Amino acid sequence: MTRLLDRLDLPPGLADEEAMLVRTVRQLATDVIAPRAAHYDRTAEFPWDNVEAINALGLNAMFVPEAHGGQPVSYTAYLACVRELTKACAATGSVWSTTFHAMKPLIDFGSEEQKRRLLPKIAAGGLGCLCITEPQAGSDATGMRTRFTPDDDQIRIDGGKTFITNGNVADRFLLFGKWRGIDEPRKAISVLVVEGGTPGLQVVRTEDKMGIRASSTATLAFEDCRVPRANLLGEPGDGLRILLAALNKSRPSIAAHALGIARAAFEDGIAYINERRQSGRKIVEFQGIQFLLADLASELALTERFLWHVGALIDAGESEIGIEASILKLRASDLAMRMTTEVVQLFGGYGYCKDQRAERLMRDAKITQIWEGTNQIHRQLIGRSFVQK
Repeated sequence: MTRLLDRLDLPPGLADEEAMLVRTVRQLATDVIAPRAAHYDRTAEFPWDNVEAINALGLNAMFVPEAHGGQPVSYTAYLACVRELTKACAATGSVWSTTFHAMKPLIDFGSEEQKRRLLPKIAAGGLGCLCITEPQAGSDATGMRTRFTPDDDQIRIDGGKTFITNGNVADRFLLFGKWRGIDEPRKAISVLVVEGGTPGLQVVRTEDKMGIRASSTATLAFEDCRVPRANLLGEPGDGLRILLAALNKSRPSIAAHALGIARAAFEDGIAYINERRQSGRKIVEFQGIQFLLADLASELALTERFLWHVGALIDAGESEIGIEASILKLRASDLAMRMTTEVVQLFGGYGYCKDQRAERLMRDAKITQIWEGTNQIHRQLIGRSFVQK
């Protein structure tokens, strides 16, 4: 690996203990998780062995405040860990980071009573899932039809969610729906926490996917499912505000996921073209290949630097980062797809075969352009931000 990319390997300004944590996660990813990745991709089994290895390091503690059993670190250090785990196994990176996506709104907006009751399970290694998407409501969350009906000290849930990462294995479900009695769609959106095993919560099916195959993706049904009113975050109608804040934290995480895939592909490609020879020369010695490498390395370096920039903004307490998060998610996921496609091409026919990781990385990369808002939506959000009022 070149000195340029080595310099980007750790975010600038990490505390010593955080840098040591990231190196420890990298070692775990390299020695334990990466060797299992092909098996889990082939079988689509949920990677419980990897979850147990992650929990042996206590990594979920970084999501949770100290008062509730955690050992929090900076958001930037979290992003670095996402990248390392995903570089080794994109499915495992997805499983782990989804718990953060689901629990950060509880940490940021929940009451102390809610956090005291609901977070220790996560700190101990439990899994979370974020329940937003419905068959008729993807990128337009205001179209969701799941209903929350108050009933004395309970809330009845009726509806369904689809494409829910960790949906069949989660211990905590952060669920968005509409409060019955509030007619305006945007103002009706509310959010509550459903605990695993709650009666009326059913797993309808899990998907057989192109990529990140070991990361389970479920369709859920809620039929007369009841939770305590004490599980409502904020007040009825606070859901859209909480949702937008949650996406500002999860979208940079998706970018770190995409960059882990891009890094893995780039390193595989560099190693291969320094070994493979055509017409008596290493492939890397051809000028056309060098021009391609220059473009890919430059984009990877710049996008990783912007990842650390956005992480630093969040650590500094900036809240209005929606456009930065969209730019980062857009560029990182487009790069992951381009990088993996080009690396498959560099491998030639071998890249099309499952013996090479490049084939799996290309399949894993595609979802990063789709979830947490499609890249078409992000381009619209970015472009719209320049309209002068």
